[in-house]
Amino acid sequence: MSGDVAGAAMGQQGAAEQSSGQQSSGQQSSGQQGTVEPAGGQEGAGPRPQGAAEQAAAGQQGAGPQGAGPQGPAEQGAMDSTIRQGIEELSRAGWQVPWPESPISGTGPQERAELEVAFATAMRRTGSLMQLMGQAAADRIGINSTDLNCLNILSFSGHMTAGELAKATGLTTASITGVIDRLEEAGFVRRERDPHDRRRVVVRLSLDKAVSDVASVFAPMLRDWREMATRYSDDELRLIVDFYGRVEQVFRKHLLRLRDE
Repeated sequence: MSGDVAGAAMGQQGAAEQSSGQQSSGQQSSGQQGTVEPAGGQEGAGPRPQGAAEQAAAGQQGAGPQGAGPQGPAEQGAMDSTIRQGIEELSRAGWQVPWPESPISGTGPQERAELEVAFATAMRRTGSLMQLMGQAAADRIGINSTDLNCLNILSFSGHMTAGELAKATGLTTASITGVIDRLEEAGFVRRERDPHDRRRVVVRLSLDKAVSDVASVFAPMLRDWREMATRYSDDELRLIVDFYGRVEQVFRKHLLRLRDE
């Protein structure tokens, strides 16, 4: 998902800051902020560390519009009300299933059948919202959604060859070359010769640019994810992480199926 580029970028920057000893305000960088971390067992440990992009976004958020200073309770309340109204309008905008869906298994009690339908519907809605979020983020950053997705995939390792990126995305060699050209021109990546094989060109993520232009866009959503994670126990979070791992495998399976057919 598109938000992962922010988590990966902030995680890589955290690792770099930790290795160089450049930690701000006495906070340690985790180096793994792109992953879900168990919230249980943290009681009494104090506030969780933030990555640079999260700190910057938090600072910008507290600064108010155009540097006008912190927002008062009334202004914050008005903003929260506007957000809630927008969420309600988006929820009503055609997200109801217009036909009865069949249960996944077709067996078992009525409650189980209804839960299976709710599960499948929730997965569909989440998938659609992820795509919409990716497009909205790409528009805000100033690149197209395909380029943002490639940047997201690149952010997990920090570097890939053009061939590896083409294989991961399913794009043709010509298309991936255009993507890399645009991302390099925008300053998000750079091409480097592999020091171990000079014939091999590696596309490397430009971390500073990714943090300033991409991670800052996703930082508010990452903060909401982390706040949401605090509501679950360690065991519940392990179950959620396992679930998303299984979802990922299902997506990979059917991605290959669609490409090969």
